[in-house]
Parts: sequence; structure tokens; C-alpha cells
Amino acid sequence: MKNSIKITLLLIAMISLSFTFKTTQDPWKIPAKYKTMKNPTNVSDKEGILDGKSIFAKQCSSCHGKKGMGDGSKASTLKGDLGDFSDPNFYKDQTDGELFYKISKGKDDMPTFEKKIKESEDIWLVINYMKTLAK
Repeated sequence: MKNSIKITLLLIAMISLSFTFKTTQDPWKIPAKYKTMKNPTNVSDKEGILDGKSIFAKQCSSCHGKKGMGDGSKASTLKGDLGDFSDPNFYKDQTDGELFYKISKGKDDMPTFEKKIKESEDIWLVINYMKTLAK
């Protein structure tokens, strides 16, 4: 009897912890047109990269950090994975179009930027800048 109570309490504790420490988000459901969307900007344009850096500093760094490592001033208040843009593997399994979708549409803790970054070209410039952060 004592063992069954202990086991029950242990199971309740484990279930409670699994809800408390859940930090992963549901996977992104990205429409096919974004997966194949090509970046229309010149990815090596120095002026464009500087523009992307400026937009990133204003709109993204409070969560993602100045160097894109997910360590911005608001990061500790967020539940999802903020990504590490300095890691080349971050870009390995997603296209620029998928990044465009994530930035423009948002999901969960990631806000939509369709209204804050009004020109779609500026979102592409942010993506180009983000890629310069990869080591």
C-alpha cells in the first residue's frame, strides 16, 4: 500500500514537472510556397546588409540578442526556442523563404512583423544580415 502511494505521488510529480518545464513549441507549419520562395535581394550587398543590421537591432535584438544568440533582454520571459543565428546549422534545414514566413507571420512568442517591417524587401535584408552572424 505504501509503495503504491509513493508511486502515485512520484507519477503526479513527474507529470507536473513535464508541464512546468515544457519549453518547446509546436513545429512551424509553413505553406509550400514559402519553402520554395527565393530571396529576391542581393545577399552580398554591403549596404543592404547594413540596412538589415539596423532593422535587426531595432526589431529583433531585444529577444534574439545583438549577435543573434537568443540572449536578448526579453529572452528569459519567452517560452520558445529563440534559435542561435550564429550557428551555421540554424540555416541548414530551412530556406530563406521559410525564414521570411516566420518573421512576417510569427507564431506563439514570435510576433508577426508584417506591420512593423512593412516592406517585404526589408525582411529579406534582415535575413541576409542574420546569415552574416553565422560563425
